[in-house]
Amino acid sequence: MYQPYDARVPGVFDIVARDRASLARAGVLRTAHGDVRTPAFVPLATKATVKGLLAQEVAQLGCEMVLGNTFHLFLDPGHDLIERFGGLHRFMGWQRPIITDSGGFQVFSMGHGTVADEIKGRQSRRDERAGRILDISEEGVRFRSYIDGSQKFMAPETSMEIQAALRSDIALVFDECTPFHVPREYTAASTERTHRWLNRCLAWHERHGPPGQLVYGIVQGGVHEDLRIASTQAVAEKACDGVAVGRSLGENEEQKY
Repeated sequence: MYQPYDARVPGVFDIVARDRASLARAGVLRTAHGDVRTPAFVPLATKATVKGLLAQEVAQLGCEMVLGNTFHLFLDPGHDLIERFGGLHRFMGWQRPIITDSGGFQVFSMGHGTVADEIKGRQSRRDERAGRILDISEEGVRFRSYIDGSQKFMAPETSMEIQAALRSDIALVFDECTPFHVPREYTAASTERTHRWLNRCLAWHERHGPPGQLVYGIVQGGVHEDLRIASTQAVAEKACDGVAVGRSLGENEEQKY
C-alpha cells in the first residue's frame, strides 16, 4: 500500500558501533521513508528501476535505499510526469528511502568525456561530444538531449526543482565533477563555482523544497589536496543535512584515494 511522504524528524544519524583501532563506524540514518543502516550498499535505480529486478525483489535482497538519476529522469520520462504519479516512490513501487544525485556528473561527462575516458586517462574526442554541451556559465549548463537532440538547460535551481518533484529522501546539490586530466586552474575555478551553486541550491530548497527532504552538499577539488580541504570547509559551513564526497575517478589507485 502507498504510504504518503512522512516528514517526521528525518536526518538524524545515530552511531551504534565504533572500531577503537580505526575510524570505522556503523550507524543508522533516519529518513522520511525509513531508516538506513550504514555503511549501506545502494543499488542504482537510474531510470526508476534497478535493471532486471522488481522493487520487491530489491527489498528482499536486503537493500534499504536506492539511487535515482536526476539527469536521466529529467529527460525521460520527465519529472513532471513522475510528480503527477505522486513522486518517485509511488512511480517505481518502492516505499523505502531514495537518494537522487544532482545530475551534475552526467551533464559534465558530456563535455569532459565518459567514465571510460576518465578511467583510461584519455581525452574525449571532440567529434564524439560535439553538440552536446553548448554552454557552461555561472547560470548553469545548456546541452543537447542524448534522446532527441533537443536543447535543454540545467541550473542549480533546475536540479533542485526536479529532485523536489521526485520527492526523494536525500537530494544532492548541483555540482561539477572535474576529471583528473583538466588543469588545476580549471579545477579551482570549477570548485569555487560549485560552492556558489551550493548556495543557490540551499536557497531554492529553503523556499520550495518538500518537507522532510534532506539536502547534501558535495565536496569537490579534483585530485588537489588543498582544494579538497578548502571545499570541505566551505560545505561544512553551510546548512547541509549531510556531506557527499565527490571526486575524480583518478588515473590510478593512489590518485583515486
